[in-house]
Amino acid sequence: MRTVRVYDNQPLQTDTEVTLCSDAFNHAIKVLRMNVNDPLTLFNGDGCDYQAVITSIQKKSADVRIIGRTEKNNESPIRIHLGQVLSRGDKMDFTVQKSVELGINVITPLVSERCGVRLNDERSQKKQETLQKIVISACEQSGRAVIPEVRPLMSIEEFLSETTDTDELKVTMNPYADCRFRELPQAGSYRLLVGPEGGFTDEEVELSRKAGYRDVLVGPRILRTETAALVALSIIQSCFGDI
Repeated sequence: MRTVRVYDNQPLQTDTEVTLCSDAFNHAIKVLRMNVNDPLTLFNGDGCDYQAVITSIQKKSADVRIIGRTEKNNESPIRIHLGQVLSRGDKMDFTVQKSVELGINVITPLVSERCGVRLNDERSQKKQETLQKIVISACEQSGRAVIPEVRPLMSIEEFLSETTDTDELKVTMNPYADCRFRELPQAGSYRLLVGPEGGFTDEEVELSRKAGYRDVLVGPRILRTETAALVALSIIQSCFGDI
């Protein structure tokens, strides 16, 4: 039987007893209806899984005893930073969830001229928090023990003006490009820029080129924004990573 795996954002150590954080408690006890003596696996983002057993359950809390620790070695050998323009509905949520499964390290939500989503500061912060929760849930499911970062929403101009590592290969998804991923040099780090449903404007494409981004396409068909990101990640991982 598969052991339940739950994120708990506190220091964890073997041969200790801890009280589950509120989110872990709600997920394990309230949602999954786990009981005393049930085994579960905890992780806190430090790269390890911690085997534990539920020792007591109260009305609003539960205690577990940590009985083991396992280092996880399922992180990709390459680092990928996705700059993804916000999309409508749950498409952005889907992109973030699947990106985590494909080994993404950092996700920056972006706003561009043709972006169909406009958020004020309060809603922007809430969106970031929601996406970070989706990341954690995807890590629980996929077995990752390192939590990818969701950065605050920013404009494409801000994103392109950021200072990057000299060895980071910067790529813009462009359905009209004449270069494919297999033609790119191998790098240890990639920064991937994916546009909105309406695509980037000519000015934004030119701005990305001036910032050192290379236009790349993934085939003869124009992909939806959520498809483009996942296909690009899959190709990068297949050509240079661990897929």
